Amino acid sequence: MSEQEKKSPATDVYAIHGADPEVLAYAMAKYSRSALTMKESLAEISSQRVEQFLNTFYFQYGHRSIADLAHIPFAIERLSLLAAIELVDEQRWDGQERSTRYQNFRTSGWFTPNLGEKTPAYTAAIEAMFKAYDDIGKKMLEALKAAIPLPETMKPEAYERTLKARAFDVARYLLPLATNTSLGQIVNARTLETQVSRLLTSEFAEVREIAEKLRIAATEPAWNVQHSAAQVLCEEITSVDPTCGERAAEALLRPIKTAPTLVKYATENAYQSSSRKELTSAAAELMSNQPIDPAPIVDLLDDAEPLEVELSTSLLYPHCHYSYRQLRSNVAALSASRLTELIELGTKHRGRHDELLRAFSAGHSLRFDILMDIGGFRDMHRHRRCVQLLQPYTDLHGYDEPICPGQPTLAEAGLEGLYTDAMNAAFAAYRELRDSGAPEAAPYCLPLGTRCRSMFKMDFAEALYIAELRSGVAGHFSYRRVAWEMFKAVEAKHPSLAKLFRIEDVNEPIDLLRR
Repeated sequence: MSEQEKKSPATDVYAIHGADPEVLAYAMAKYSRSALTMKESLAEISSQRVEQFLNTFYFQYGHRSIADLAHIPFAIERLSLLAAIELVDEQRWDGQERSTRYQNFRTSGWFTPNLGEKTPAYTAAIEAMFKAYDDIGKKMLEALKAAIPLPETMKPEAYERTLKARAFDVARYLLPLATNTSLGQIVNARTLETQVSRLLTSEFAEVREIAEKLRIAATEPAWNVQHSAAQVLCEEITSVDPTCGERAAEALLRPIKTAPTLVKYATENAYQSSSRKELTSAAAELMSNQPIDPAPIVDLLDDAEPLEVELSTSLLYPHCHYSYRQLRSNVAALSASRLTELIELGTKHRGRHDELLRAFSAGHSLRFDILMDIGGFRDMHRHRRCVQLLQPYTDLHGYDEPICPGQPTLAEAGLEGLYTDAMNAAFAAYRELRDSGAPEAAPYCLPLGTRCRSMFKMDFAEALYIAELRSGVAGHFSYRRVAWEMFKAVEAKHPSLAKLFRIEDVNEPIDLLRR
């Protein structure tokens, strides 16, 4: 071994387990201020020192990257689909939710807002949608079995399971946004802080309540999966040596608070709430109740407009129901000074540590204005490596009909009338609540088949990834169609790049037993 090798010992790599998230974040942050090893740092740290350090460097000096180092798992159970969409709307988010493709939501229950005397009408509307969901699911399963016989090489339970999933793909269009779901997330403390702050700013009371529960969950003792086993072990040790048992209990049974310091100051985001009000007003003033122009499922925007026009249009887009192209045509006609005023609306309320509104993420070469059903959008929503601008829920765009090439249609299954009646009844319930003084509660009545509009901005690699992944035959036919339209739009604008896509024509009938 050379002298240089003796002076430079081999690289040491080891995994770490058992440290509280904030303690671990502090220990990692110390690399920038101390020559201690991770083991040495963790051995000398106390919770008091951690809190003191974070109060100084995180809150006073704004070193927010420290919170990136503390990762915290959460379970959020029995929340509405509407709330779940808001909760996961983070670009730095990891988690999983109950799937409407593989689980029967008939007995999931639903969220009921505080409606007073309107509650019975709301409940009747939700119950009617669940009944339609159940009826269409069962009858579509019968139609599928009639159309697709059991292959000799397939086990009956696999056949039943696969066709049930296909039936759920159709039935889920009737699930209202009030439907209860559950999800798990693993986020770092910085994402948690911005998530809690954003959710506290929501227009929905349910979402604001969940935000408060998230903050409490991060500051109170976490549920310990090992607690019961540790308790038994401590009792056994105590029976032999009370002193050792006491020390074991102190080490193994101590309450663990995941992020008591990093999220304790998370509050409603005044920047977002104030900007939302002013930008909503500005969009309404600009468009002056113009009718909404017809738009394709996927519209790939050209990249010719100046950055100022894109910024102004993007700022207004989440606060109205117009397509990006129609909105942009109005914005482009404004004077340079008015464009500057609109852009400044997006920054005038920004606090010292506020990140810019998502709409300022501009300059992406590929921008897709997408109009699709809410259920399919929820799958597209999972793609984090792009910028997504979401518009509010509305009945203005109508609803989709579940159509899968090779699968019995609603008409062929004798379900067209039932589906149409259920959708129309749901929209009527939505309008009744919206127009009778309960606009916050109205969206809960909208079914997942309702069309919603969203803008996706991305680079070429992400467009190719989404188109390839979401067009696969195992995917839901809703987003398969959108992925195909994304590919066709890129092909039309950049024909030389089309051969790079490994994509299947979604208009071709598929093997419905392939999943």
